[in-house]
Amino acid sequence: MRAPIPGQLAPGALPPGWRIYAIGDVHGCADRLAALHALIAEDAARWPAARTSLVHLGDYVDRGPDSAGVLAALLGPPPLEGAECVNLLGNHEVMLLDACDPQAHPGALPFWLENGGAETLASYGADPADPAAVAAVLPEHLDMLRHCPLSYEAGDYLFVHAGVRPGIPTDRQDPFDLLWIREPFLSFEGDLPQVVVHGHTPTEIPGVRPHRIGIDTGACFGGALTCLVLEGQRLRFLTS
Repeated sequence: MRAPIPGQLAPGALPPGWRIYAIGDVHGCADRLAALHALIAEDAARWPAARTSLVHLGDYVDRGPDSAGVLAALLGPPPLEGAECVNLLGNHEVMLLDACDPQAHPGALPFWLENGGAETLASYGADPADPAAVAAVLPEHLDMLRHCPLSYEAGDYLFVHAGVRPGIPTDRQDPFDLLWIREPFLSFEGDLPQVVVHGHTPTEIPGVRPHRIGIDTGACFGGALTCLVLEGQRLRFLTS
């Protein structure tokens, strides 16, 4: 069996034998996610690794046509048998959860609807104009989202949805920043304790820098859905 394509030198490293597949913002593009999962399964079967992890970076819902289908896929059989699967929380999941609890979060529903929530409710067959439409979101989907972690660490890497605030230790980061930050994270040019793998801010192609790797390539806006593959000191990409 031939060795996997080495790709390019990565800004960090994983322990030997460990491969990580990290997927950027899906935003309701269930068909694209299914296609990318199939590519990942094919890749893993062609070049087996001793340890494999699959990390989704959040923002599964809103804007795209089938958020309900995306959440169903995340709750379904894992695309990689025997792999560790990690589904991180994104800011759009927080908006959805807040909108489904209007007593605790008054005003959250219209804010969510303006930011892609209407498309999410439509994917459940509900009318976004109906104030009671949030009841259509399946309880098992909400329960899954309530248990999504904010971060995942592996080797030299920290996986989060949006980014980190420079100058703050990892264990003291504000959850709001992990979910929502853009600046000063995106323009920061210094060193960070770990290489941050993130989504949240769409770009035409993945952004690989010494201290961060951004992989939201705007799937819901017509761009690719991107998977970053990390192994040893190398990286490569799969797209659908």
